[in-house]
Amino acid sequence: MKKILSILSAFILLSLTTFAQNIKGVVKDADGKTLSNASVSLLNAKDSSIVKIAVTNTAGQYQFQNIKEGKYLTNTTFVGYAASYSPVFEVAGGGDVNLAAISLVKANNDLKDVVVTARKPIVEVKADKTILNVENTINATGNDALELLRKSPGVVVDKDENISLAGKNGVQVYIDGKPSPLTGSDLANYLKTLQSSQIESIELITNPSAKYEAAGNAGIINIRLKKNKSFGTNGSVNAGYNIGIYPKYNGGISINHRNKKVNLFGSYNYNDSKNEGFMNLYRIQLDTVFDQHSKMRFDNKSHNFKAGVDYFINSRNTVGVMVNGNLGDINVSNKSNTIISYEPTGDVNKILKADNSSSMKRDNVNANLNYHFADTSGHELNVDADYGYYDIKSDQFQPNYYYDPSGSVLQNQYIYNMIAPTKIDIYSVKADYEQNFLKGKLGYGAKFSYVKSANDFERYNVYSDDKFLDTLRSNDFNYKENVNAAYVNYNRQFKNGIMIQAGLRAENTNSKGISDGYNWNGGYQPYDSSFKRNYTDLFPSAAITFNKNPKNQWSLAYSRRIDRPAYQDLNPFEFKLDEYTYQKGNTQLRPQYTNSISLTNTLWYRLTTKLTYSHVNDVFSQIIDTADKSKAFITKKNLADQDLVSLNISMPFQYKWYSVFANVNSYYSHYKANFGTGRNIDLDVFAVNVYAQQTFKVAKATTIEVSGFYTSPSIWQGTFKSGALWSVDGGIQQTFFKGKATAKASVTDIFQTLRWTGKSNFAGQYLKVKGGNESRQLRLSFTYRFGSNQVKAARQRKTGAEDESKRVGTQGGGLN
Repeated sequence: MKKILSILSAFILLSLTTFAQNIKGVVKDADGKTLSNASVSLLNAKDSSIVKIAVTNTAGQYQFQNIKEGKYLTNTTFVGYAASYSPVFEVAGGGDVNLAAISLVKANNDLKDVVVTARKPIVEVKADKTILNVENTINATGNDALELLRKSPGVVVDKDENISLAGKNGVQVYIDGKPSPLTGSDLANYLKTLQSSQIESIELITNPSAKYEAAGNAGIINIRLKKNKSFGTNGSVNAGYNIGIYPKYNGGISINHRNKKVNLFGSYNYNDSKNEGFMNLYRIQLDTVFDQHSKMRFDNKSHNFKAGVDYFINSRNTVGVMVNGNLGDINVSNKSNTIISYEPTGDVNKILKADNSSSMKRDNVNANLNYHFADTSGHELNVDADYGYYDIKSDQFQPNYYYDPSGSVLQNQYIYNMIAPTKIDIYSVKADYEQNFLKGKLGYGAKFSYVKSANDFERYNVYSDDKFLDTLRSNDFNYKENVNAAYVNYNRQFKNGIMIQAGLRAENTNSKGISDGYNWNGGYQPYDSSFKRNYTDLFPSAAITFNKNPKNQWSLAYSRRIDRPAYQDLNPFEFKLDEYTYQKGNTQLRPQYTNSISLTNTLWYRLTTKLTYSHVNDVFSQIIDTADKSKAFITKKNLADQDLVSLNISMPFQYKWYSVFANVNSYYSHYKANFGTGRNIDLDVFAVNVYAQQTFKVAKATTIEVSGFYTSPSIWQGTFKSGALWSVDGGIQQTFFKGKATAKASVTDIFQTLRWTGKSNFAGQYLKVKGGNESRQLRLSFTYRFGSNQVKAARQRKTGAEDESKRVGTQGGGLN
């Protein structure tokens, strides 16, 4: 036994000699005199955690011994002097590291005037995610969250405002670690209520570990809202004004009070905007041509609020309560004119004029109760209990007037009124625990969630001043879903420069949908179209990173993920968009599963290259199918599969007053399915997305920014071939009052090129679409920060209802 211990001791000593080095330096004052008894902390560059602390000797010298390879920085403090942080440096290879002399300057006697400022890079690229620090960008001024996503690297927002990432459509959208329960146009409308003044950063997480929900085959987009990070009482106020065709206004206030025991926080933001858009749809079905031209106006008023308290019981235990919500009123008017003609001769048969109007309310309130434990030996526990309530109401008035070919004689009319309230309750409890284990970190946890969605759809036929319920076109759809999950995850850094991460997540899903309606069979007869599904899946994930040479790191990763159908995509009843187009759900829609493997290289800490292959089974696709000879309906179906290969390259660069971030994402995607004779899909595409952002520091308080993106022709939802899309923004920022106030001005889509196009040829139906919105705007904003500037790290709160909050479907929202 003694011999074994001796061998192990020798091995450990050899390891320390091989992989550990000494760091030396000296501390002086502004006059060059050495300072003794100054405190020097060695920090990890990754998270600023303390590695070691040293005190300078009588000669002002300090030393850290046996330091492993990696990236570090130092923080030096001395009584009467301002603290000083060194630049980040690297420990690699053999020999000691001799740092440049640290020079301390005397602090201002009035400690209230000492302000520590730090600026994050606009874009940070990490092994598993890309972070866009929105609060630092000028061209984010006045944008809403959906517009910011449209301009994010690798993200595409299609004509129906569906979001895809790196060519894949299964994206989970999180807000502060908790997904919105919305999909389709409901999700898009919600994102439009979040203004850039509320957003701190956007995280594009392409390789989530087993700790995250298994949903989202393309990964996770996490939108982090701003949090206050200071002791004392402080806050900020902001106001913005945009003008394109219509004026738009937004404003808000955030306030925070923090001491050693309690953190109280609250915020409120208001948005009032009007936007105009257009869409032209050209459709040929059998021998009939439908040439539709539509102009839409969106009036959006929303109130966003958040309030909460954290109580720090002691250094280990914290409890917290948080309530947040969004109250939105959206009114949409859609004026469309459709020329209907005989395709062989081009003769016009009739003209359909439809001036639709929709009044919508989307109210959401979430409550979170949380507990956090952490000790100095690496044990950490997080427990979250969540409840979310969503009240969505839609009241659509849809008149359809048919005129003769001259457009002057009214021949017929059909008028409908659709009322569609939806109520959703989400309950979840989850616990995550992490501890040191076998020289690494072992994490495990469990989650229970329950979702109840009640959808009532009433369609009325309107005659003069009366309206009558169409029982054959009305229904109730009730959906319940329970997901039980458990996971284990382990990661460890080895001294030979290898880091491993492996995890396994199990999810058990129990769902039931009931659709009550009526059939006509000699009289109205009720029927029940129910479905029930129970299934259990395993989702492994693993990654291995080679980082012995920090300047040239490699990582290989694998994961399996799932996308469950949105609740409304399962609803089998029809939602009328116009006389010739309607939308319906599909009770047979199955989950889609994705297996992905990726290889990532990071060179010189800057140049990141990632190669990914993904195979998706039963991929969701939005199909525009045919019915009743001349009609079309929109529904979701499972394609057979999708294969995707992508290559992503990103590079930040900075030189004095100039910085730039560039990202190129290229991919090959192949969709293939067979729905029967004449109903085949076999489409492939090679596509490229380019994103670039340049910043010019022209004066101490003045910054100019130019950004833009380009998206090459690609495929939307498996059937639509889209055209290219590009846009350029420019802006300027000025700070005032010792950095407490910031004014920004920008112009979006300077060349007014943000116009989308697409073509589809499926099931004997040819479609060509084109559209756009009020994309070129002048945007102005002003922010003023007040109160204490004593910086204290904020407590990041990630709530528990993470997966189920994304999948509330939309009533309508297709080609209307």
